[in-house]
Amino acid sequence: MKKKILSGHNFHREPFQVLNEQFDLTYPPSGYFKKDQIHDIIGEYEVFIPNFSFYTDKEIIDKAKNLKLIANFGVGYNNIDVEYAAQKGIVVTNTPNSVLEPTAELCFGLIHAVARRIGFYNNKLRTPEGVSWGLYDNPGIAIYGKTLGIYGFGRIGQAIARRAIACGMNIIYHNRRPVTKEMEEKYNARYVSFDELLSQSDFISINAPATPETYHIINEAAIDKMKSNAVLINTSRGSTVDEVALIEALKNNRIFGAGLDVYETEPRINPEFFKLDNVVLTPHAGTQTIEGRYDMQREVAENIINFYAGKPISKVN
Repeated sequence: MKKKILSGHNFHREPFQVLNEQFDLTYPPSGYFKKDQIHDIIGEYEVFIPNFSFYTDKEIIDKAKNLKLIANFGVGYNNIDVEYAAQKGIVVTNTPNSVLEPTAELCFGLIHAVARRIGFYNNKLRTPEGVSWGLYDNPGIAIYGKTLGIYGFGRIGQAIARRAIACGMNIIYHNRRPVTKEMEEKYNARYVSFDELLSQSDFISINAPATPETYHIINEAAIDKMKSNAVLINTSRGSTVDEVALIEALKNNRIFGAGLDVYETEPRINPEFFKLDNVVLTPHAGTQTIEGRYDMQREVAENIINFYAGKPISKVN
């Protein structure tokens, strides 16, 4: 008898075809299953591909009497009570490989968009009043020769560094601990304290997971240590930035600008951001490419197949 997989989302079928021989998959008719619907049916399944629309909490896990694996679609797993799943003997996996390049691409796109004021120009040119074409009006800032500070120098941080080097930027970084000397030499990167990262960087990219230690790591005190022409980019998790403090800083031109792909209460976005010309907003689209989404599904499928075959998986608990 085939093992049963419950998919929280109505995913495209092609990337999951590799599962059909060994598994029966149940998809929602459209969109995604709601939490109460999951409650009613999850007890039948051994594998769950969870929703980002709600938290896979103790209540859901307790209903999942036969569950052996939660195969997360994404590298971040703050949508799952991972610790409780482990207590119940349920393995949780994520997709760290497939998110790497698309997230780095978007991050660097935001760096360009904020620095060169692409969003501002685009929006103003579409209005009746337009935008001034004056020689020194509404200038952006250069990227070449500037310092990029990366908070979280893991694989995504390193992929961003690779792009920054190609654009003539200098790299500093802060981690819980320094990377190897070989890795530093590869990116000509220098380890600094967090305070040094804030004060020395022209651009700061947040690439850290959502943890108690990273909660509001960018707050009013941190912003006060930044350069007046600094640019903040966040493509990690919304909880890493105190949005009230950031909005106040952007309103008062305390920093040059920000590029945000993640938010504290997403999908709701603080409407104060919409009033600002010095912030570029995207809808948690770091992996939102056709190739990226399909690759993520394939990585989910690979985790499921390897779990049952006793092969390596990207286990997080």
